[in-house]
Amino acid sequence: MLALLAFIPILLTLILMMVFNWPAKWCLLISWILASIFALVFWDIDIIAILASSLFGMLSSIDVLIIILGAILLMNTLKASGATASINRGFMNICPDKRVQACIIGFSFCSFIEAAAGFGTPAALAGPLMVSLGFPPMAAAMIALVFDSTAVSFGAVGTPITSALNALGLSGNEIFTEHFSFWTALPHAIISTFLPLIVLIMTTKFFSKEKSIKPAIEAAPFAIFTGLSFSIPMFLTATFIGYEFASLIGALVSIALTVIAAKKRFLVPKNTWDFGDPNNWNDDWKASSEVSPIAESKMSLTKAWIPYLLVALILVLTRIPQLGIKDFLSNTFPFVININNILGFKNLDWNLKWAYLPGTFFILVAIITNFMHKMDKEKIKQSWKDTIKQVSGAALALLFGLALVEVLKFKNSEDVSMMVEMANALSKVGKELYILISPFIGVLGAFVSGSATVSMNLFSNLQFDTALVLEIPVVFILSMQCVGAAVGNMVCINNAVAASATIGTVGKEGKLIKMNAIPMVIYTVLTAVIFYIVIFLNIKP
Repeated sequence: MLALLAFIPILLTLILMMVFNWPAKWCLLISWILASIFALVFWDIDIIAILASSLFGMLSSIDVLIIILGAILLMNTLKASGATASINRGFMNICPDKRVQACIIGFSFCSFIEAAAGFGTPAALAGPLMVSLGFPPMAAAMIALVFDSTAVSFGAVGTPITSALNALGLSGNEIFTEHFSFWTALPHAIISTFLPLIVLIMTTKFFSKEKSIKPAIEAAPFAIFTGLSFSIPMFLTATFIGYEFASLIGALVSIALTVIAAKKRFLVPKNTWDFGDPNNWNDDWKASSEVSPIAESKMSLTKAWIPYLLVALILVLTRIPQLGIKDFLSNTFPFVININNILGFKNLDWNLKWAYLPGTFFILVAIITNFMHKMDKEKIKQSWKDTIKQVSGAALALLFGLALVEVLKFKNSEDVSMMVEMANALSKVGKELYILISPFIGVLGAFVSGSATVSMNLFSNLQFDTALVLEIPVVFILSMQCVGAAVGNMVCINNAVAASATIGTVGKEGKLIKMNAIPMVIYTVLTAVIFYIVIFLNIKP
């Protein structure tokens, strides 16, 4: 009964967004209120604790808002300076085919940004870039979110796996870590090989005049080549070098190979495909808020790309622990703002590592770009004005979304939370069914929290203990949790809100999540099938 009640706020959010197409901010507000009432009445959590956890969640949204603010500001700055127009021409020169561009930008480039920074950054950068190249905004949002999945398990230089190892007290166990890395990389490597083709099929089916998968099938050789260009180096790196750099090396190799292949017309379809005249697009494909036009420019391609290259360089340098910059920016005053014991609760300590956030670097690079691209005051003013307008649409959704998460996570005097209640109910189904459910628990954590890392923190111990009870190799269950947490990024509310905010499709998050549920289910079920085969063939970790 309690588990069912715990699910209701999440189910209500899904129904309001996916069936009634309500904007995320109102859905999440209602769900937060309902979850708070349930916590008060059924979990015996007092009103001060609910307010404290909600406040903690709202404060936590500042991190995400800074990332969104920075990504949108950089996008608007590059549009106003003329850099976007030059980048547009550059990609058209590589290959004008939108199927090829989706593979290179949506998969390879997006995976690189995820590997270096993570936490919703890729969709915020790749989505606007695709829009500038002539993709319908809804198509760009779908492509960016679905592709921001495979690289997530090893994203932000391996943060999700590191978090799980720390939560389980296994960070010093090298053998377990090697097995964990291998079994997480294996399903990703197999499925991600075909992910670009799956996304192209969805793209040409949902966003073309002919509503056909035929254009996607024509591009299948290049799509599979794109998948292999990432999956092979990612898997080899995770197996023989280390999980921290698996996505990073995989993405760098993928970018190099796909760009060269596209220029050489290797495996590229003979006919060039695009989305047709924007005037003939369905209204559902278009932005729901005004997007300022891209300025024309004769800027050199090198100069136009420098801001993105600066972002990538800074993200890599600040994410490699051995350089010491990461520790300095994330642990040193005044680069960290702390509020401890919110409303007197010792377990609610909030900190803002503002100097370490990707969004801060986006803002810094945007300001540098103002001078580097010699922008006048009016263009700078307009880029900030457009940015504030776009961010305001996502702010409320993020505030209430993370407040909802914290209410669901908060434990009562019996050390039970609504989130734990949900997961415990899912775990009592027996070995065979639990193998199928396990990756979906990872999806659930990411869907609700907006983070694979949070999903790992929430459910790693539950998955570990359940695996022991059901006599399933622990590393298999944890790897399924990790893959599920990554795949959950396709449909997580916060990412949908963030992606929508950057390209002007605020209010259409429900439709976006509904579409992305298709590849999410395919990816997750295939992961379970792989482990069914491994477990019931009695293959040892």
